[in-house]
Amino acid sequence: MKRIDLRGEVCPFTFVKTKVALEEIESGEMLEVIFDHEPAVRDVPRSVEAEGHEVVEIEKIGNEEWRIVIRKK
Repeated sequence: MKRIDLRGEVCPFTFVKTKVALEEIESGEMLEVIFDHEPAVRDVPRSVEAEGHEVVEIEKIGNEEWRIVIRKK
């Protein structure tokens, strides 16, 4: 599973960097994204699902950190 750490990044860069990372993996592979920008937890899953990918998991992993797992379609 590919992992990217986007702590310190804000929207729209969180989505842009997630999208680039998805382009670098094969269909069916998973991408794990770590955020500390709360709006990205809502916006990134919505955006990747709109592009046809599957959000497998959203998990709060710290006071202000989240982990999102996406399966590329």
